[in-house]
Amino acid sequence: MRSAIVAGASGLVGERVLRRLLAGAVHDRVVALVRGPINITHKKLEQRTVDYERLGRMSAFPRADDVFCCLGTTIRKAGSPEAFRRVDVEYVAKLAEVSVRAGSSQFLFVSSVGANPKSGNFYLRCKGEAEQMIRFLPFKGFQIFRPSFLVGHRRERRPGEAFGVLAARLVSFAMLGPARRYRPIRADVVAKAMLAVAGDAPPGIHVYEARAMQVLADEAARAI
Repeated sequence: MRSAIVAGASGLVGERVLRRLLAGAVHDRVVALVRGPINITHKKLEQRTVDYERLGRMSAFPRADDVFCCLGTTIRKAGSPEAFRRVDVEYVAKLAEVSVRAGSSQFLFVSSVGANPKSGNFYLRCKGEAEQMIRFLPFKGFQIFRPSFLVGHRRERRPGEAFGVLAARLVSFAMLGPARRYRPIRADVVAKAMLAVAGDAPPGIHVYEARAMQVLADEAARAI
């Protein structure tokens, strides 16, 4: 049996990852790192309140085989580009550093299609910087998931993202070849793909975009 940590468990992908971990048979202990209590109870679930500003000084950081990092915010919610970068880069990198020191072997990270530390787009540059910082840590496996627009019900409203999803859906039929990676993808598909990869635990660094995630999710559904 394996153990898991979920960061960002109240988010669109994170909540789906958490629920699938709790319903699955692979992990017998699941730790949700939360800023406030979440309305989910399960015999396998342990909620740990965490302040990411002081993550490195957290006493008895939980050890887990697999760390699912679904952290993310928006500039509007964060309040400024600097505050956004603190969450999407600094908190992610700190979580990875603390996890590997605690003995975690696999880090599964929700990034973004187009992530590049040299991108002229601030959002994509931040995602690329986070990926780059984790690549140098001694995890046995670093799994990077790069969805485009995420489809699913959010607790918080993101009007800009909703407009982007609608526009992408209208033209998705024309997104062929390399453009397929920009098609909207359901959050639950990303979650299914993450759990499928976690179970296989391939060593090294691997990147999964929309098509690969859909294939993994479909294979997981057929295996049930």
